[in-house]
Amino acid sequence: MGERHLAVLTLVRPNGQPHTTPVGFTWDQSTGSARIITWSGSVKARLLEVGHLRGSICQVDGGRWLTIEGIARVTGDPDACADAIAAYAARYRPPKDRGDERRVVVIEATRILANAHLGAAGPPGVRD
Repeated sequence: MGERHLAVLTLVRPNGQPHTTPVGFTWDQSTGSARIITWSGSVKARLLEVGHLRGSICQVDGGRWLTIEGIARVTGDPDACADAIAAYAARYRPPKDRGDERRVVVIEATRILANAHLGAAGPPGVRD
């Protein structure tokens, strides 16, 4: 998961309709969660400001794929934002400065699925 691949985030709105958008994400091994940096005006942040939602991230690279499912929340905590920005910059590139508008979507993994070709590159608990 250290390679530079984009993924697709899907959040299930309270009315049951999905919100799906391409994202870059990082994996926080210590908390077992995926992190997505965003800003306060994004649809994903506004949906999560109302409350926690079920969500998933799916990354595909040819025959390799990874899906992380869980409960999503958003935070504007400066320390959480700084950690997520540093991880994002290491995997992708330094993000645009959003100042106080920066937010981090955190998906606490409840289920992780991947194909066998991902192997040791995936997070612990990966299963086919």
